[in-house]
Amino acid sequence: MKAANRCQFFQHADAGRQTGNPVADIDKVTLDICKDALIAVGNEVFHAFARTSMSPIIYETLDYASGIADAEGNLLTQGNGACGFIGLISPLIKELISMHGIENMHPGDVFIINDPYIGGGSHLSDIGMAMPVFYGDRLIAFVGNKAHWGDIGGMAPGSFTTDSTEVFQEGLCFSGLKLVEKGKLNPQLAGIIKSNTRFPEAAHGDMWGQIASLRTGERRLNELADKYGVETLLLSMKRLLDQGEQLARERLKSFPKGTWEAEEFMDDDGYGNPVNIKVKVTITDDEFIADFSGSSPQVKSPINTGSSSLEAAVKVVYMSILNPELDVNDGVFRPMKVISEPGSVLECERPAPTSCYFESMIYATDTVWHALAPAFPEALGAGHMLSVCSVVMSGQHHLNDQQFLIVEPTGGGWGASLGKDGEVGQFCVGDGETYNVPVEMAERRYGIMIDEYSLNTDGAGSGQFRGGSGAVRIYRAMADGQLFTASFGRNKFPAWGLAGGADGSYNYFEIFRADGTKEGPFGIVARVVLNKGDYVRMVTCTGGGYGNALLRPVSAVISDVKNGYITLEQAETDYGVILDDELNFVEASAARIQAQAEQNTV
Repeated sequence: MKAANRCQFFQHADAGRQTGNPVADIDKVTLDICKDALIAVGNEVFHAFARTSMSPIIYETLDYASGIADAEGNLLTQGNGACGFIGLISPLIKELISMHGIENMHPGDVFIINDPYIGGGSHLSDIGMAMPVFYGDRLIAFVGNKAHWGDIGGMAPGSFTTDSTEVFQEGLCFSGLKLVEKGKLNPQLAGIIKSNTRFPEAAHGDMWGQIASLRTGERRLNELADKYGVETLLLSMKRLLDQGEQLARERLKSFPKGTWEAEEFMDDDGYGNPVNIKVKVTITDDEFIADFSGSSPQVKSPINTGSSSLEAAVKVVYMSILNPELDVNDGVFRPMKVISEPGSVLECERPAPTSCYFESMIYATDTVWHALAPAFPEALGAGHMLSVCSVVMSGQHHLNDQQFLIVEPTGGGWGASLGKDGEVGQFCVGDGETYNVPVEMAERRYGIMIDEYSLNTDGAGSGQFRGGSGAVRIYRAMADGQLFTASFGRNKFPAWGLAGGADGSYNYFEIFRADGTKEGPFGIVARVVLNKGDYVRMVTCTGGGYGNALLRPVSAVISDVKNGYITLEQAETDYGVILDDELNFVEASAARIQAQAEQNTV
């Protein structure tokens, strides 16, 4: 029975009383029922936003997150589309508490914040909102959310771009302002949003969608307080955090202890200069510490990230090895510590541009992942596509002359892991549980034709367990003057193999003109003009392989050839399996026979 339904049937007789000692007789069963109800409310807040938003990147892609925090801003539960938002609701709320003071918060207030350098910031396109929840005159909780708006102004359609050199070019910045006061919208602030975004109707629709979901959470939390009593509700919040910490610390004790280091280079800073990401991960009985000291200073291009997003990057791997099914709350994160240097590419300072912050953020995730993969083979596989492979297209629709805007990620290949081939055509670890915009909707809503959406079967990532295939998309312009912007990281350094598996491949895109000329391959461009008949071919990488490819079963190799993942030649050269033209097994190579013999003697 789901938590929300259980709460309809079970209620402690004394839980709602407001006299005497209100918590003396509250039993643990009631607290757990109320605790689970909090999680159910968090899920309802998440889905309420998807149902009321206006932008496909929110209601189709799910590029947003929502959460509930206690009165001090400690995260209790979070609903996530994008893993890059894990744990960002709490610093958002705590920043607002520090900035305004609880004494200046009132029922019905809603605050807006998207500053990249403070309070759960990522880039300006990710708009955070928070609402204090009062029960009578008493502040009992906060509800918060964070979502990628399609456009927030700035120098380029879609706002986030690849060639900004300072944050002021990237759109409107709200450093913790009161958008709604005591239930009434601030008309001046709403007017600024309307006057400075290219798609004001969508922006206002997303704004009201966020507000509506916050009000849903406020209403449901008050219903819980009515039903169980406010003291029971508050005690269940504490229980949720304490249980999260207890589970995390118990799991931490079972981990191998020591220090693991890794170093990776991003493709470059957009100007041909290498960008270095370094990490030293230390695990003790009490702490999980990720130290990024020594990473490159912040750069002129918009791949810088702030400290909040860096913490989210580490939390992704931390949760993966701890227990991916644990509910996300600040109790779980109490043993975790992240160290970085102010002014670095991973803790940038104003006015560093951050439009493509996700490139360095996910590289930070990947570096921690790479460091710990040998120690946690059951949880961490080989390297994956890594980049969001973001695409921004704008122009006039060929059927109605209205301006359109595409803002979306691209799926790709994931690395293989112990006992399992890599996932095929999935979004990167920073995107998490997000989705692509369906082809039918894209062609109806945007001024493009999608000529191809298929798998990238380049045969890379060989191993005992094979890396997952990437994806191929072709977008053809249906009118002149369309603008194409993209950032495809992992363009120079392939997805890494693990435990003897081969590296995967690269992300890239190519531009084909209507006259037959080709441009690229590229990893990054800004506002390239596409005219009618021009098309962009976008290719994402195959993930890294796991284990010695010569140990992959013959039947699996034959199946791979039949399914088009690898060629006959790759079956022989990479896997040592020689097949005839009918895909019948002929013989094993000498190297394969030797590898099998060595494996049998281990």
